[in-house]
Amino acid sequence: MEHEVWFAKLLNDLLGGVAQPLLARLHIEGFGPGRPFTNYLAMEILVALIIMVLFTLLRSLLSMDKPGGLQHFFELFHDFVKGQAREQVGAHGEDFVPVVMTIAVFILFCNLIGLIPGMEAPTEFIQVTLGCAMFAFLYYNIEGVRAMGLLKYLWHFTGPVWWLAPIMLPIELFSHLARNMSLSVRLFANMFAGEQVTTVFLHLVPIGIPIIFMGLHIFVAFLQTYIFMLLTLIYLGGAAHTEEHGEEHAEPAHAH
Repeated sequence: MEHEVWFAKLLNDLLGGVAQPLLARLHIEGFGPGRPFTNYLAMEILVALIIMVLFTLLRSLLSMDKPGGLQHFFELFHDFVKGQAREQVGAHGEDFVPVVMTIAVFILFCNLIGLIPGMEAPTEFIQVTLGCAMFAFLYYNIEGVRAMGLLKYLWHFTGPVWWLAPIMLPIELFSHLARNMSLSVRLFANMFAGEQVTTVFLHLVPIGIPIIFMGLHIFVAFLQTYIFMLLTLIYLGGAAHTEEHGEEHAEPAHAH
């Protein structure tokens, strides 16, 4: 049976009875009656709390004259996301930076928190990565509808000419739906594999060698965050592209 991490135990002790009916309706099974919080759900809540506290603290420490290391890091992070948004989406790419950066920060913290003893990375669980993928999927489609209108956005799935619609429509729909699997499985598989390798070597050779794999784990955490963020921007760029060139596709059907 899965080991209950300390924060899941805390939530179950304090809020388990209250949360049980709600989580049961969401088909989330925890550690038995009165203990509905799973490890991944508890870790997601903890990550969200850490991010809120961190950015509240950062806001109070913002300085034009003497920016600290934390401010420098997130300013560089923001500038990087903004640059990627301009490159992938175009002139209006900056409009998407707040949401895309929020996704990126959440995934990055979820990836890294597993390195702390007594914690588990939520992104090691497919439920979490699928949730992130579905959010990105809904977000870029909503932005596409907002940019073009519902009917015009749906029409671009039928292809460049009307007589190709019976062929192009199922291809495009399958391609877009497959993005959920692509985003979620890629993130889940890489984080799960990285954690398992680190754990194995930590038990086999507790000194020295695990540091190398922990460094690799950190690299993978940043890399997978970047890939998820980049693909989300590419999909948003597809919606922006169809706004400007309604007669063309948002992007090739195979891009997922």
